[in-house]
Amino acid sequence: MNSVPIALNKAAMRKYEDLEVPCEAILASYVWVDGSGIHLRSKDRTFDFIPKTHKASNHRKACTMLCEKGEVEEPWFGFNQEFFLTTTDGRPLGWPPGGFPAPPGPYYCAIGANKIVARDLMEAFYRCCLYAGIHLNGINPGTTPSQWNFQVGPSPGIRGADDLWMARYILSRLAEEYGTVASFTPQPVPDWPGNGTFVYFSTKDMREDDGILVIERAIDKLARRHGVHINEYDANNGADNALRLTGKNGMPHIRDFTAGVANRGCSVRIPRQVSEDKRGYLEDRRPAANADPYRVVSILLRTCVFDE
Repeated sequence: MNSVPIALNKAAMRKYEDLEVPCEAILASYVWVDGSGIHLRSKDRTFDFIPKTHKASNHRKACTMLCEKGEVEEPWFGFNQEFFLTTTDGRPLGWPPGGFPAPPGPYYCAIGANKIVARDLMEAFYRCCLYAGIHLNGINPGTTPSQWNFQVGPSPGIRGADDLWMARYILSRLAEEYGTVASFTPQPVPDWPGNGTFVYFSTKDMREDDGILVIERAIDKLARRHGVHINEYDANNGADNALRLTGKNGMPHIRDFTAGVANRGCSVRIPRQVSEDKRGYLEDRRPAANADPYRVVSILLRTCVFDE
């Protein structure tokens, strides 16, 4: 059962913000991915030193080793994160009580209070991420009311995955401030567009002249290991994506691997500009919104760089 939101007087906090903190006190916030592989948790601590530790209990350690092993190939990763903003009982924010909004179409990158909800929250999120040093590349409204996207990267190695996890954390904390919930559920409403974490991937050779040939070879490798990737592309070994990748709402079917130029309904897309330039990157649209980016980066390196 979810907690019931309580409206507190946030102005009361202002009289405490100027309280002097001892100069020897280091205030640290720990953020970690819990055992679900989906949810983030955090706690605050006070130290008299600056902590510098990374726990080896999640997928980051293995991902770091693979990134270091493949460093000569200069792999770059970016992510497009989709999510819904919901009430605490899981209803999409701004949807009519007991009903549904008009079908998808007019909401994507739209403006206007009749199409968009929580723009102020998203603009606050944008600024907080940039202030925190996260390589946030943009934000935009999604294909249905309450759905938004944000993009991180592209960045070399593990940086993009680190930035994505921390952006998710900042978004969730800000949503808490606004009395809403950032939901990364891959298919929150049946028969409506779901949420993915599209990944943009390239190596040095892909970005050079005639890199399209390297991109096409990588896509062939991805096709041969479609099932292996599906198991890595959500938090429940493919079960979540089975609800999202149905061949509807502009998404491919989970059982099929498809690729194409400027085709958002494919498993892997070559952007039109990449096709024209004959170099650049590929976009894998299969990862679900709750995918662990460390697992996504790792399996892409294993398949496309190390030929496993």
